[in-house]
Amino acid sequence: MTAIGLDQTILTNARIVLADQVMEGSVEMAGGVITAIGSGSSRGVDLEGDFLIPGLVELHTDHLETHYAPRPKVRWHPVAAVQAHDAQIAASGITTVFDAIRVGTDEHADMGAAELQVLADAVTAGVRAERLRADHFIHLRCEVSAPDCLEAFEAIMDHPLVRLASLMDHAPGQRQFANPEAYKAYYQGKLKMSDAELAEFIARRSLESITFSDRHRKALAELSHARSIALASHDDATEAHVDAALELGIRIAEFPTTLEAARASRDAGLAILMGGPNLVRGGSHSGNVSARALAAAGLLDIVSSDYIPFSMLQSAFCLVDTVEGISVPEAIGLVTRRPAEAAGLDDRGEIALGKRADLVQVRLDDGVPIVRMVWRQGRRVL
Repeated sequence: MTAIGLDQTILTNARIVLADQVMEGSVEMAGGVITAIGSGSSRGVDLEGDFLIPGLVELHTDHLETHYAPRPKVRWHPVAAVQAHDAQIAASGITTVFDAIRVGTDEHADMGAAELQVLADAVTAGVRAERLRADHFIHLRCEVSAPDCLEAFEAIMDHPLVRLASLMDHAPGQRQFANPEAYKAYYQGKLKMSDAELAEFIARRSLESITFSDRHRKALAELSHARSIALASHDDATEAHVDAALELGIRIAEFPTTLEAARASRDAGLAILMGGPNLVRGGSHSGNVSARALAAAGLLDIVSSDYIPFSMLQSAFCLVDTVEGISVPEAIGLVTRRPAEAAGLDDRGEIALGKRADLVQVRLDDGVPIVRMVWRQGRRVL
């Protein structure tokens, strides 16, 4: 990489994706921030006409847990798991990531409450040692129907990296699994239960939801607001779900499952988040509303990678090709500026003077984006 002066770097011959346009030119960075945006420069790193976009801001990825628990009953070294996760995150163009960690256990959860702290500590160790390529925060995925959800949350809620919590209920008849047959098909296939075992499992999980969900939602919301932890709803399916989210002070609607819930979320001023895999595949694997349909209706604000890190960047360019009227700046904004705003991170997510120099060089090959270089706060990390 070519350095120009003390702590100054120029990236030139780039198609720079700004908030409202794509311009050809150069970007200068120094001291970790963007110091100039110009029409061109004869000096610096030649990006060969590739796109230069802001670093992606990922609010909900379940990917860390798959590195730590890659198989049932198998546990990988937590620090090594974080390193592997971080490398894939950065290679996907993500420079800010909220690592989602499950809070609340039930029969199908492979990880226990004690392992929550193990993973959080491993992320913290990587941040403090400056070993990580991306900027990491923690997102607590709170399974509100689980009996131990509140206890597990209280054990980690004061961790300095916890910035976001989502309130979810995957019990039968709820939200993502409002259709009982869909729930049966998913969990019987996943847990390999007989019909009798499945019936007993459904009855127990339904009772837990009735017993704990509302109580836990209210308690978690109160604890989160007291600590400035942003709140997200999860899998809202009805207007009533959205109304309940508003009463709890929620500001992000994660993965609404119906057009009805998405419209209610928009009317309520919630930021609507959908998954990259849904966008790339053209539909939900659970049979819920298509993210492309929401985008076409103007009901999409944020794209998350969900369970495939690279899907976030891929889905942005996919939207440009598949949904009429969405420009490159608008699509890139869904994975950069908009999630940064929703998380209260006003120092990043946009190529603008004074913003963090979190930047990604991207080339398209047969419609698939290729991440060529990544900078975080002006330092090349990939």
